[in-house]
Amino acid sequence: MSDWSGYLLLILKGAQATVELTVMGTVLALVMAFAAGLGRLSRWFAVRAIATSYIEFFRGTSVFVQLFWAYFVLPMAGLTLTPLQAGVLALGLNVGAYGAEVVRGAILAIGHEQRSACIALNLSTYQRMRYVILPQALPLMLPTFANNAIELLKGTAVVSLISLGDMTFQAQVVRSQTGNTLIPFATILALYFAMACVITFGMRRLERRMSFGLDGMRR
Repeated sequence: MSDWSGYLLLILKGAQATVELTVMGTVLALVMAFAAGLGRLSRWFAVRAIATSYIEFFRGTSVFVQLFWAYFVLPMAGLTLTPLQAGVLALGLNVGAYGAEVVRGAILAIGHEQRSACIALNLSTYQRMRYVILPQALPLMLPTFANNAIELLKGTAVVSLISLGDMTFQAQVVRSQTGNTLIPFATILALYFAMACVITFGMRRLERRMSFGLDGMRR
């Protein structure tokens, strides 16, 4: 029993690494999603081209390959990353590319009458986006952002391939030391599900809070 308690602590330590990777990767993904999503809507061709290239590249290539590039290839160019940094970079850039299209679609979903009203009020482009467009577009983004965050959480399992001690890596360690597959992998299955439920609950709360009072504005 004492041995299994030690193995459980090992998996919980991996869960901490998974949470850190998920949080930091999600932050990077959000930054890239808004940067690239707004870039796709820019009036300048160069900005649109850069944003489109980023989105299509990271959506069109495997996150597995992107992770190996970040960890094994970038050091050849003089940029050495830790396993955690490589995981955050690869997952954040990959999920951010999908999030960028969410941002663009939500902004375009806001009715033209809202934009016409902004022009009539002589609001600048920044003021239109900050005070009128984004407050209405954000609640539209949140359900898909929740899905993206959960996908990123599940995608953290790939970092075990570069020896980052996340839950999947630690479960493999426990399996190799005990010869038992059921207990360690059932444990991390439950932990992944619990973390996904926390993300879903948090996003729903945030969505309700941000949607409050916007129905009248959309009318």
